[in-house]
Amino acid sequence: MTTSKNHDDSATPPAAMLLMLCVYVCFTFLDTSSKYLVLAGVSALIVAWTRFIVHVLLVGVFLRGWREPSRFRANNLPAHILRGCLLFGSTMFNVLALRTLQLAETTSIYFFGPMVITALAGPLLGEWAGWRRWLAILAGFVGVLIITRPGVGVFGIGHLFALGSMLSNSFYVIMTRRMSATETSESLILFSALAPAVLLVPMLPFSHALPQDGWHWFILLMLGVFGAGGHWLLVQAYRLATTTALAPYPYSQMVWMIVSGWLIFHQLPDRWTLLGAAIIVASGLYIIHREHRLRLRNSASLDTEAETLAKKL
Repeated sequence: MTTSKNHDDSATPPAAMLLMLCVYVCFTFLDTSSKYLVLAGVSALIVAWTRFIVHVLLVGVFLRGWREPSRFRANNLPAHILRGCLLFGSTMFNVLALRTLQLAETTSIYFFGPMVITALAGPLLGEWAGWRRWLAILAGFVGVLIITRPGVGVFGIGHLFALGSMLSNSFYVIMTRRMSATETSESLILFSALAPAVLLVPMLPFSHALPQDGWHWFILLMLGVFGAGGHWLLVQAYRLATTTALAPYPYSQMVWMIVSGWLIFHQLPDRWTLLGAAIIVASGLYIIHREHRLRLRNSASLDTEAETLAKKL
């Protein structure tokens, strides 16, 4: 029985694989469009706010919130607001970073997030990492240092914004883990976008850099479609396969980002960025592998204890 269970955990349906690839194509479109707009002179605040407000509208329409509003009830509204602010910080810092950094650079630094989450999960969630995962975290940090290269004239404000985006998202994920036990998935999806959309309204009159033509307005409105669509596809993928089975697929975004940066902005990452990205990805994949092994070991231990208890009974 244990062997069968392990096989089920490792098997990933082709439909889930395809959905995950589409998820990170959507997120690549989101970042590419954001970079395109800020380079065209559109305010980063306008870009972030439009992404959230369109997301809210799409969630309301597709989840039909008017039929069962109880699904969106917030049991802990302050926590929802804080979580939404963290997502806004991640989005805003990322948009600002994209002004000066290549898509591949911001994505590489963003991929250090799972290692930060693993480190923070100990003091914040009681999920302590072992020495092997701590070595992987340190290796990932070396990868970040290779990309940013502080002290040699490479580290700039864009790298600082990218690190801020990664850290904000890490705390956002930590809060999502803690709140998922008491909050509905619909409320988590809605308030993560609604909170920053509402809180940013007083700041909008100070942002005068709007799109200048119909094409830029179209791209701006599509930001919410790419963001909400990516999250919806992600939910569908997790209905078909386990979290562990799908964990490596976010790293496919690196490929899409390099292709998009080359096609749209005629930029290719240098060898240091590629080396740092490779170290970060390898470290992240090792942490995923290690956590999967530990989960299987714990599962096997529980099965053995249950079998021993059954024999006693």
